[in-house]
Amino acid sequence: MISPVTVRIAVRALAKNKMRAGLTVLGVVIGIAAVTTMVSVGQSASMLVQSQFAALGTNVVIVQPAVRRRSGVMQAQVTLTARDSDSIAQDCPSVLASSPLIGTTAQVIFGSSNYSPKQIHGVNADYLTVRNWPMENGEFFSDRDVHSANKVCVIGHTLIAKLFQTTDPIGETVRIKNIPFRVIGVLASKGANMVGDDQDSIVLIPVTTVRKRLEGSEFDNVSAILASARSTSLMTQAQHEIEELLNERHRIQPGQQRDFEVVNTTEIANVFSIVTGTLTLMLASIAGISLVVGGVGIMNIMLVSVTERTREIGIRMAVGATPGDILRQFLIEALMLSCVGGMIGFLLGLGASIGIVSLINAVSAGQKWTQQFSFTAALLAFLFAAAVGIFFGFYPARRASQLDPIESLRYE
Repeated sequence: MISPVTVRIAVRALAKNKMRAGLTVLGVVIGIAAVTTMVSVGQSASMLVQSQFAALGTNVVIVQPAVRRRSGVMQAQVTLTARDSDSIAQDCPSVLASSPLIGTTAQVIFGSSNYSPKQIHGVNADYLTVRNWPMENGEFFSDRDVHSANKVCVIGHTLIAKLFQTTDPIGETVRIKNIPFRVIGVLASKGANMVGDDQDSIVLIPVTTVRKRLEGSEFDNVSAILASARSTSLMTQAQHEIEELLNERHRIQPGQQRDFEVVNTTEIANVFSIVTGTLTLMLASIAGISLVVGGVGIMNIMLVSVTERTREIGIRMAVGATPGDILRQFLIEALMLSCVGGMIGFLLGLGASIGIVSLINAVSAGQKWTQQFSFTAALLAFLFAAAVGIFFGFYPARRASQLDPIESLRYE
């Protein structure tokens, strides 16, 4: 049982040597602050990665041409077609929607202004369903627009700022490769991605219009196919169904190399989460070493304190203090040092994580990091600090409790 008198004696003993007590807890402070900071920043990075994959779309499976080496050069085979995309949507039960994708580059001209968007994509009417990308204004093009190769387009927010300024773009006509297109909708803003690319610098056009009018091609080939599974739990099943369907459509025999690749974005996101989690754990473990160093410091200082207070210990034992009372007193002192260091380290770690995330957001042109703080990790670090105090304080405390009262009184 710990009595209030024992606690008061421990506090009074630490207060007599404030400088030494402060230097003793420094190692614990640094350790807790480092662990708290590393875990919080690591969780912020993990949330950023997850949000980027979520921005790609809902349960997206990407089908792209296979890359093969020819004459020492890696080349992608153009083997996917818009009909493949239609078949995926119709014949794969686990797939909610599918859209082909063709990319092109050109200047978009409106009046006397012109701008080259980062993305001009030819897609079908299900593209927004696949990407889980809502409209802000107007409407998206329909299946009829795709079948008729109508000259309509939907634009991102950046094009409004670059071309239209204060003019309502809905119903206006822009020119792409000297071909007039009517703007029928505006996409909701997504902002910059993780590497700083502007996702709102985009123009979406019916895939048939891009192929026939902008590219002048009669072929049905597309650059990629984006498909959306009906749920996260059906991602693997959707991937398997797409692979089986395209094997049949492309006449791929068993054991033969496929001319396409199917990428499950959920699996990639999980891999990134594992990587960031592992790095966070590794950095936190390295930072935790300083806690052990701080514990060694506590033990050394407590041993010095025992030596300095040998006569005091003898007097206390002479007036009735038991070895257990002496043991508890010195354990309480060690525990106080580690707990105070833990609280200070906790606050410093919180401030450091906020500062680091704010600095990253200030210098980064990409997606902004969100502040994440793990109270569980902070609690575990605090408990570990208390355990360090008890563990490293036990030997000095036990040594003090085993001193001979007669010899202690004679100690000078």
